[in-house]
Amino acid sequence: MGLPGMVLSAVSVAVGAIMYWAVTYQGHGFRLSTVGVILMVVGVFGFVVSAVVFGVSRGSIGSNRHSLDRQVTDAQGNTSSVHEQSK
Repeated sequence: MGLPGMVLSAVSVAVGAIMYWAVTYQGHGFRLSTVGVILMVVGVFGFVVSAVVFGVSRGSIGSNRHSLDRQVTDAQGNTSSVHEQSK
């Protein structure tokens, strides 16, 4: 989801608004304005959900902690694992 979901939701809201306010065709059994309202509601809901997912997935901004796991080989060919953590 995230950013692509936000874009798709914004497009859905725009299409729904066009269908609600700009299209005057009245079909038999359904109204395009009703479909436009449904698209706008679904688009707003999708935008909120995508914004929450996007915000959570970015992690904390103020975090300065970094960790590094790597494997080290010395001159004799012996390997060992190293875990480094810095602030």
